[in-house]
Amino acid sequence: MKKIKVGIIGPGNIGQDLMVKLGRSDYLEVSCVVNIKESEGLEKARAKGIDASAEGVDYLIENHKNDIQIVFDCTSAAAHIVSAPKLKEAGMFAIDLTPAAIGPYCVPAVNLDDKILEMENVNLVTCAGQATTPMVAAINEAAVVTYAEVVSSISSKSAGPGTRANIDEFTVTTKKALKQIGGAEDAKVIIVLNPAEPPILMRNTIYTKVKNPDIDKIRAAAFQCMEKVQKYVPGYRFLLEPIIQDDIVTTMVEVEGLGDYLPVYSGNLDIITAAAVNIAEAKAKKLLGGK
Repeated sequence: MKKIKVGIIGPGNIGQDLMVKLGRSDYLEVSCVVNIKESEGLEKARAKGIDASAEGVDYLIENHKNDIQIVFDCTSAAAHIVSAPKLKEAGMFAIDLTPAAIGPYCVPAVNLDDKILEMENVNLVTCAGQATTPMVAAINEAAVVTYAEVVSSISSKSAGPGTRANIDEFTVTTKKALKQIGGAEDAKVIIVLNPAEPPILMRNTIYTKVKNPDIDKIRAAAFQCMEKVQKYVPGYRFLLEPIIQDDIVTTMVEVEGLGDYLPVYSGNLDIITAAAVNIAEAKAKKLLGGK
């Protein structure tokens, strides 16, 4: 089967996890990996026979503008702001795994559709956004969410330099997604980098204040949501199924990773890379004529 060629900018934790996942894809093939300096990620790409360079996005575009159609940006919000117009000019579909949010937010379980796939640039929000926005959207459909508050705890060991450098953008972008995609009228986001040993799985506590507190409808919507996410993130599951007190619904979900690059405790890594591959494969199928 013909595969769509893709590129990766930034072979850190996220980029290297993507390389492993993309290696299993029936629709995608990694042709180029770039960074702004030599790194372990570039060495691993070369070992796989992938063209790899420390000359950044300019190298990728110069050398692969005629074959690469999809690019994953795994750098930082500031870096993507510079790269995005270059990728657009080159006609490459950009999947942005930074909090830059130049393109529209995409959370596959909620809003992946043909309209999203026709965009030039789509944003993956954040790992917390991918984990919690689907549940807020589901509860909103069942009960109308006036306020959502999320506390996302991840193992300190799974938070790379890119995540640490973008904490402010992380909270702002996730909050916007809870409102724009999740449907909450207002929202608040807190991230916790937990240094516990052994490392914890990614855990997300979701508080929602609702107008129509029908717990049976809320639970049904929440379980349906969980099943949608599990199609591309098998380790997504409830720690606490939805419970209600007055008009406050509390839900907890954890994410166990596949252990592709970092150990299984790095569900925060897995959920955003799995979502990115899900979007890229949908785009690839479209480019291949729906096959």
